[in-house]
Amino acid sequence: MADPQQAPPGVDPAQPSSARVYDCLLGGEHNFEADQMAAQMLKARAPELVDSAWANRGFHQRAAKWIAEQGVRQFIDIGSGLPTVGNTHEVVRKVSPDAHVVYVDNDPMVLAYGRTLLGDDLGATVILADVRDPDTVLGDPVLREVIDFTRPVGVLITAVLHFVSDESHPYELISRYMAALPEGSYLALSHMTSDQKPPQAVQTLVEVGLRAAGGGYLRSKDEIRKFFDGLQLVPPYPDAELDVTWVGLWNCEDPVQADSEGSRWLYCGVAQKASLRPGQAGGPLSFTAPGRGR
Repeated sequence: MADPQQAPPGVDPAQPSSARVYDCLLGGEHNFEADQMAAQMLKARAPELVDSAWANRGFHQRAAKWIAEQGVRQFIDIGSGLPTVGNTHEVVRKVSPDAHVVYVDNDPMVLAYGRTLLGDDLGATVILADVRDPDTVLGDPVLREVIDFTRPVGVLITAVLHFVSDESHPYELISRYMAALPEGSYLALSHMTSDQKPPQAVQTLVEVGLRAAGGGYLRSKDEIRKFFDGLQLVPPYPDAELDVTWVGLWNCEDPVQADSEGSRWLYCGVAQKASLRPGQAGGPLSFTAPGRGR
């Protein structure tokens, strides 16, 4: 657990944050007692949420790696959370050592720890901004020094939008982010769902979301699929339907083993911003499905 006396400016150790609660679920140490209490509430109602956090993290890493394998060399990780094992820049640089990454989060603790981790790395940085303010995110001068908006970008927004209310227009936010990027860019997104979940566990998630991030808004599969409107979904694994899927299944080695209870708390997908081919009326492009990830 972090020392409350060493909390960065702007951080209230007595108030849980979504980034630090997530860090707790992953077994991290960059959190305070209030975050641990919130994490315990979640685990008491739904113990499989620890597996959910790891399943989501695995999707994030596999999606980032796969996008890098498609030739994308720059990434914006929005709602990135606290540094942990297998950060985005570490994952994508195994594919392309010169990849550029910008982490975005609204928690000052993420900014402090992220800057310490990255040091003088000119190709990776952290900015303090909110997913609900795309103009500030995309217009940030530090981000624009690292990201070239004339070349494809991989946008990663994983386990974030279930903290964004309908009143904040989450679908419009995604459209605005993708509209600013060139064709060939990708979106990787995951989102918690209440589909077929115990009402008490869902209520606890909403309550913790309210305390840690101002709200919790779990959405259905149809609602989550809508985030990819106007983009071309990638099949989640060979022979799979062209659709969103559970986070454990995307680019997994064994769909049967990966289909855990924890995984089924989040839907996910990866999609490309692409122009229609001649004669197409808006159907999916013919992408090669991801290979079996590790």
